[in-house]
Amino acid sequence: MSVDPRTPCLVGVAQHTVREQPGPEPLDLWELVARKAAADAGVPGLLERLDSIQVVYTESWQYDDPAVRLAERLKAAPRHRAYSTVSGTAPQTLLGTAAAAIAAGEMDAALVTGGEALATRKALRRAGGRPAWSHRAHPRPPYGWERPPHPAELAHELFLPVHTYAIMETARRAAAGESAGDEREARGRMMAPMTRVAAANPHAWHRRTWTPEELVTPGPDNRVVGWPYTKRTVAFMDVDQAAAVIMVSSGLADRLGIDRDRRVHLRGWAYAEDTWEVAARPALGESPAMAAAARHALDRAGTDLDGIGALDLYSCFAVALRTACTATGLDPLDGRGLTVTGGLPYAGAPVSVYVLHSTAAMAERLREGAGAQGHGLVTGVGMHLTKHTWAVWSTEPGDAFREGRGDGLAALRGAGGPVHVAEPVPIADVFEGTGTVAGYTVAHGRDGAAERGIVVVDLPGGARTHALVRDPGLVAEAEAAELVGREVRLVPDGPVNVATW
Repeated sequence: MSVDPRTPCLVGVAQHTVREQPGPEPLDLWELVARKAAADAGVPGLLERLDSIQVVYTESWQYDDPAVRLAERLKAAPRHRAYSTVSGTAPQTLLGTAAAAIAAGEMDAALVTGGEALATRKALRRAGGRPAWSHRAHPRPPYGWERPPHPAELAHELFLPVHTYAIMETARRAAAGESAGDEREARGRMMAPMTRVAAANPHAWHRRTWTPEELVTPGPDNRVVGWPYTKRTVAFMDVDQAAAVIMVSSGLADRLGIDRDRRVHLRGWAYAEDTWEVAARPALGESPAMAAAARHALDRAGTDLDGIGALDLYSCFAVALRTACTATGLDPLDGRGLTVTGGLPYAGAPVSVYVLHSTAAMAERLREGAGAQGHGLVTGVGMHLTKHTWAVWSTEPGDAFREGRGDGLAALRGAGGPVHVAEPVPIADVFEGTGTVAGYTVAHGRDGAAERGIVVVDLPGGARTHALVRDPGLVAEAEAAELVGREVRLVPDGPVNVATW
């Protein structure tokens, strides 16, 4: 088969997990997996040919110039360097950008890497120490999110994903007519098979299996973190893990003699966004943007879900998995499984880096000949189920890059398809009067005890607001009875609302 020499292809992948702490600093991990990815390609001198080095944001340490420091380590002189913002979609956004630039003739070889050393930081903190790593940024740069939370979210302490996703879960559950018990049981059944995948994955952080009951039943080592979620069913970020992917033009792969059976092609991809504030979503438990991204990625790849042999759906929280299944019509218990790594709660969730691990694992699976037509689907989620990337990888090249040439490095999102943003619902900072609960959670402390309720409330006239539930009796009732659809009374207390009923 004749392949356009500008067609991008993935030729080298690597993953690395450090199990003894304290471990190396992130820069050491980036260098390690970059060299391993180059070795995986099977040809010498690939790192010296890099036109682009792109690094996924790290929480572990703020370097003065991450991509430059890595280039120095690799003795590479790339024309293009990039450092991402915080997002679970960042790896695929960087890969999509690199693919578009390769197709446009702006580069021939790109490295995308990232890694975290949060387990080491935790171990040092417990020992009363601090990391003394290299090239620290002075002054410390601002946190790497694209935009900060809404002031009303900050006032109501609604910025941790374990709370925002839980609110969306309760809204989704209520809309589906499920009880809290139904949701809990289904969550355990959906996620238990993922633990079996992690147990067989040499790079996974938790290499053990759990039963559905063990995942969802609260206990001393499985506390509720944000009701209804238990610790074993949410992303686990305190890991020392890194991954790297090298993408080149097919022409360069031919010149270097990289075997065709080592190449994996980006057949279809898409990026889309929902509203940034959870309370601004027209339907709290739905994601029209995810559905749009799924359709576009599969259409661009020239396939449908039946043509996908292996999947890795972003699994930070159960509602993300369930929304992806709804977007595609996939049964959560589909025999293909929902992950090739074990997922973020079990394989490990190095903050923004996870999709590099799932992409590397998918490439290895496809090289082994897994799946119908050699297609694999990898998805990413950013912020509070806000940003979505969908990518179809294949052992066979497609024609996805024949359209839109010339977009190149400027095509950060346009190359990935439509950006679909629903019309946001207006948010009221404070409100006095009555409203109806649209979604809610109960925040728990590290000791497992319930601390406060957090609710999103529909207001007369179509706006929404946030509120806290402080009364211990009402907090307990929130976990025992359905609040979605209940009328509540809101009383402002400074910058926040307090809800009672």
